[in-house]
Amino acid sequence: MLHITLIYAGLLGLLGLLFLCLSAWVIRCRLRYRVSLGDGNEPVLRSAMRAHGNFAEYVPLILLLMGGVELAGASSVMVHAIGLLLLAGRLLHAVGIQQRAAPNLARKGGMILTFTALLMASVQGICLGW
Repeated sequence: MLHITLIYAGLLGLLGLLFLCLSAWVIRCRLRYRVSLGDGNEPVLRSAMRAHGNFAEYVPLILLLMGGVELAGASSVMVHAIGLLLLAGRLLHAVGIQQRAAPNLARKGGMILTFTALLMASVQGICLGW
């Protein structure tokens, strides 16, 4: 049973709500700027689209890897570390991408945490699968 992954899938249910909020942000921007496809050269819409897209690109893969390493017998500490990094990374990124000022430490930090979760899950998967 994937006990730890299910915990984070549940916690990431909070991120599921975040994903819905990001989707709503895109829809609101599309309505405000009257853009049905693309970004209409609107920076706010472009940011909303990338926040939404970035979430959709990383979260499913990392959760899949996380479940795989848990099934393969990774330590609970490792699986929790991956989950916490993913959770913190996605929250930071969602906050950071809404800020326009550079340098954007929240966005950068969010991606660093997300990449670290992806790297840890990938390396752990290779090691346990070998």
